[in-house]
Amino acid sequence: MASGSGVYEYSIDQELGPFQESNIFENILPGFHTVYVRDKNGCGVEEEMISILGFPRYFTPNEDGIHDTWQVLGVNSEFNKNITIKIFNRFGKILAQFNSTSFGWDGTYNGEKSPSSDYWFIATLPDGKEYRGHFTLKR
Repeated sequence: MASGSGVYEYSIDQELGPFQESNIFENILPGFHTVYVRDKNGCGVEEEMISILGFPRYFTPNEDGIHDTWQVLGVNSEFNKNITIKIFNRFGKILAQFNSTSFGWDGTYNGEKSPSSDYWFIATLPDGKEYRGHFTLKR
């Protein structure tokens, strides 16, 4: 993104600042962000979209429009595309499998509502890297 012998400063999600000298950001929420880089000598601002993967700890499929599906954050047709996600119950049975273009898991299996419980996932990137974890379905 930034190249050359300039002196740069960085901001995330705020084109006008605040800027910082370090290009390392901490405690950034999962999802999509815009990183801004500007030359301290006033030679312009560059921007680039980035994605941070995240895995929600819960979802509530009660059709209120909030947290109704479980999907990996920071995934779309541009970022982390071709990721595959498998959802398992506590006995290891696969309940759902989907990818980056899916809306995610709606908390059903064969058309029946799955009970409130903990569920496990494996998210596999195209390079084979896996993320494993669990989340809660709350009804």
